Amino acid sequence: MAETSTLVVRLPKETRAKLDRLANLNRTTGDVLAGEAVTGYVERELAVIEAIERGRQDIRAGRRTGTDDVFREVEAVIADAEAARAGQ
Repeated sequence: MAETSTLVVRLPKETRAKLDRLANLNRTTGDVLAGEAVTGYVERELAVIEAIERGRQDIRAGRRTGTDDVFREVEAVIADAEAARAGQ
């Protein structure tokens, strides 16, 4: 188990009540759910920020991709996703 640290946060009473209800339905505690939510948020946000910084470094280094190439790749990803969904 990972080492933990305590963080005190203020929540609106309505949010706390919903958190407690969700925790009860999942047979856990509000503290555990809040910790999981914060951990997930931090991981996602750091991944986005780090990707942006890598992109900035690429631009500074002259590594760029043309708009046409980007749109072709995006369209291919969308087509693959639509094909996968149709095959379900």
